[in-house]
Formats: sequence, C-alpha cells, structure tokens
Amino acid sequence: MNLSNLKPANGATKNSKRIGRGQGSGRGGTSTRGHKGAKSRSGYSSKVGFEGGQMPLQRRLPKFGFKNINRVEYRGINLDTIQMLADKINASTINFETLQANGLAGKNDLIKILGRGELNAKLDVTVHAFTATAKQAIEAKGGTVTILA
Repeated sequence: MNLSNLKPANGATKNSKRIGRGQGSGRGGTSTRGHKGAKSRSGYSSKVGFEGGQMPLQRRLPKFGFKNINRVEYRGINLDTIQMLADKINASTINFETLQANGLAGKNDLIKILGRGELNAKLDVTVHAFTATAKQAIEAKGGTVTILA
C-alpha cells in the first residue's frame, strides 16, 4: 500500500455529478435546469397540486358527501380485550385511567365497550359508553357499569 492507491472507504463519498462547474464539465451553462421559467430559478418551490395554471384536479372533480361536524367518535374496546387487561394487571376495576395507562386509549379518546368476547370475572367498568350486549354481559357476571359524563 502506498499513497497512489489510497481511496476512501465504501459509502464515505457520493458519486454525484458536479453541476454548474463550467462549460468543460458538460454541466455548466444552465446547469441541467433548461432555459427560462420558474423551475430554472433559484428558490423555486411548487405548490402542492399546482398544474401550471391548468385547473387543478381537486377543483375539476365534483364534490359530494356530507361531514357531520357534531359526530362523536368513540374508540371501541371489546370485552375480550377488557378481560385480557384485567388478567394482566390483576384488577377488578377497569376505568379510563387504567385503559390509558396500558396503552388502550389516548388522553382525548372517548371509549365505548363492545360486546365481542367472554368475561370470566366480575368487573366494575367505568367508561364513556357501552353497547347493550356489553352492558348485559358485564352485569350478568355481577359487575357494574358506570358511564362517564
């Protein structure tokens, strides 16, 4: 090994073409940007959806549907998930704070208990909403259902 055959480690350098370094490089002059227009200028950035003055696609297409601004969105948690959580933390009381601490709910979520699955234990559940079957299943095992305001 000597100074004539030293080279950088693999991945240490980019094999990029140097642009704008004179006519002799073959990439001087317009520096691969073409002639004139906004895209040839420095500082150019395109707007999202801009189509060169043509009516953009999102404005050409017809609008339809309805978005209810008063919709209440619940995060559904099934009874089998509640039972697994109760077994894991060995608790007979499940509330919003418990669900949040175990990653089943975010701090701004509204929780609704759904009826899929079986309960094996008596549980006291306190959340925002219940389906009729979930409420029935919890009360059938002797548990209590409390709805948060």
